[in-house]
Amino acid sequence: MSGKVVLHYFDGRGKMESIRWLLAAAGVEFEEVIITKREHYDKLLNDGALMFQQVPLVEIDGMQLVQTKAILNYIAGKYNLYGKDLKERALIDMYTEGTLDLMDLIMLYYFFSEDKQKRLSDIEQKAKERFLPVFEKGLANSDFLVGNQLSRADVHLLEATLMLQEIFPTILSTFPKIQAFQERMKALPKISKFLQPGSARKPPPDEVYVKTVKEVFSHLFK
Repeated sequence: MSGKVVLHYFDGRGKMESIRWLLAAAGVEFEEVIITKREHYDKLLNDGALMFQQVPLVEIDGMQLVQTKAILNYIAGKYNLYGKDLKERALIDMYTEGTLDLMDLIMLYYFFSEDKQKRLSDIEQKAKERFLPVFEKGLANSDFLVGNQLSRADVHLLEATLMLQEIFPTILSTFPKIQAFQERMKALPKISKFLQPGSARKPPPDEVYVKTVKEVFSHLFK
């Protein structure tokens, strides 16, 4: 296993995208091994690399890490994106869980062909009523969600709100604190680099990505 960070996943966002974001925010370069066929997934299984038979898989520091939250926790802890003490970490975890819940709603939307408009309306309503007001309040008197330094909660919030704006361009119009937060975050050099064309950031899911995931995980989509 080399000293480089290696990501094993599909050529798309999915559960790996938040990991890409966090590594980018930490200034960590990584390589990607793209899963395009069932055979690639089966090889990882047969090699014993997938503890729970699932990806993402991240090779880092001599380990093969699986389970998205465990991977994110490790990266955040290693690169000082997890607060200054346990109390800050607990707050960061709460905000993080909220942003991941929101992003899961958006992620799943692309995999359903029925009731798409209803699903969109549900995402918009939950974003406006359940999620965004919490973040707007959290940013009322601070540049960061927790404490006085950048944390994983901020990185996840930027990712989530940009995803929302791809579907609902004006959704932040009544959330000025989040808008200002976005601009501050985008100005950070490492984040700015990740947002440039040609970076490791993936575009919104398209038909090819969805088809590949469904073919590789055909046992889950029966």
